[in-house]
Amino acid sequence: MTFIDRFTPLLARFFLIVLFPFSAVDKMIHWSAALQQANSSFLPGGQLLLVLAMIVELVCPLLILIQRFDRIAAFVLAGFCAITAVLYHPFWNFPGIIDGSGAEGLSHFWDFLKNFGLVGGLIFVMLGARTVPLSTVAAHPLASGSERVGNG
Repeated sequence: MTFIDRFTPLLARFFLIVLFPFSAVDKMIHWSAALQQANSSFLPGGQLLLVLAMIVELVCPLLILIQRFDRIAAFVLAGFCAITAVLYHPFWNFPGIIDGSGAEGLSHFWDFLKNFGLVGGLIFVMLGARTVPLSTVAAHPLASGSERVGNG
C-alpha cells in the first residue's frame, strides 16, 4: 500500500469535519449573532445550547480525525447536523422557494441540504465504512463502490 493510499482516508475525514471547528470559533467570535440564532428556535436555553454546540463542533471532529471513539462522535455530529437543519434552516417557512424569488428561503434550503449531506458522510464513518486503496480506484475507475476489485 502506497503513502497516498494510506493518506487518502485521513484526508477524506479531514474534509468531512474541517468546517466544524471553524464554525465553533465563529460562534465564539460572533457570540451575539450566534446567540440570536440559538434563541430563534422553540428550544429554551440559548446560551447552554450554544456552548454545547461549540463543544460538539470542537470535540467530535477531533475524535473522528484521530479515529478514537469515531463512531459515537460521528453519531453525535450527525444528530447535531440533522437537528440544526430542522430547527435553524426551516426553508419551508419562507415564500418564493419554487420560483426563486425568496433568497433567504433558498439560502436555508441549501443549508438544510448541505447539513444532510454531512449526515450522510458521517453515517459512513459511523458504520465503519472501509475504503479501497486509491490505486485500485485509479485502476478501475468505472467499477461500482460495492464491487470488489483487486486486493480492495
